[in-house]
Amino acid sequence: MCTCITYENGDFYFGRNLDLDVSFGEVVTITPRNSLLDFRRAGKMDRHYAMIGMASANETFPLYAEAVNEKGLAMAGLKFPGNAFYREPDGKGLELASFEIIAWILGKCASVEEAEAYLTDMKIVNLSFAPQMPAAPLHWMLADRHKCLVLEAVEEGLKVYENPFGVLTNNPPFPFHQMNMENYLNLTSRSPENRFSDRLDLKPCSQGMGALGLPGDASSASRFVRAAFFKWNSVSEPSEPADVSQFFHILDGVAMIRGTVITGQGTCDITLYSSCMNTRTGVYYYKTYEDSRLRRIDMHQADLEEKRLITVTG
Repeated sequence: MCTCITYENGDFYFGRNLDLDVSFGEVVTITPRNSLLDFRRAGKMDRHYAMIGMASANETFPLYAEAVNEKGLAMAGLKFPGNAFYREPDGKGLELASFEIIAWILGKCASVEEAEAYLTDMKIVNLSFAPQMPAAPLHWMLADRHKCLVLEAVEEGLKVYENPFGVLTNNPPFPFHQMNMENYLNLTSRSPENRFSDRLDLKPCSQGMGALGLPGDASSASRFVRAAFFKWNSVSEPSEPADVSQFFHILDGVAMIRGTVITGQGTCDITLYSSCMNTRTGVYYYKTYEDSRLRRIDMHQADLEEKRLITVTG
């Protein structure tokens, strides 16, 4: 369970809610330009774009859940169980493991347009980072301020969709969400007009009735609609404090509260953290379930010519 959004209001922002029932050892990680990225089937990068994001704590490879690079290209992986299909490696084309794709694309590409040139030959292959860490079933949202894509590795191959909503959640596959949005085209943030009958004197009895029918449950389909409605009807002053505040308010509207979503194993899904990245400045903001204070980490305050991964705690 996760929700990812983009937001443009002067600057362009990218971020997400990470919803899980257990921590994955997440820590803000900066990958400097000279840190070695050693890919299982796609060679090595010893010089690449710097990036910042939330990753599983690891000293040898940045296992990013989401990140943005110094050129303003951002990407996130979201759970996609039951639909994600990773092929067995065969040495043909560009083969990347699911845990490698964010670091590879952000390390090599400055824009969505550049990344698209590699997607035709790209295959997501069935490789695990470690025996105790099986390949997570994921799909991805990739965006800069000019274009947004969804990448889904399914049995038919790697599917790439343009995403005009700038929103992604989980199952079903993206074409379902595109069609499902048409069920809600009548929603409005304004006071509704009587279209039931011109022979009946019907009037709204409270504010907010233009959005009657906006789904409020935690399913991925409902979160997709709700996040899109909040995003596309959002009004904010074009300033960094206002934009960042508004971004987190949108994510709060689709966040998981402990106890409201019980998994099949009897555990509670919660929003472990929410993040927001200014793609122009390389500043990463985040808050956690247990601490709603915003933390701010500026990628450019680190030594981006360093050769080791940099983790930021506290």
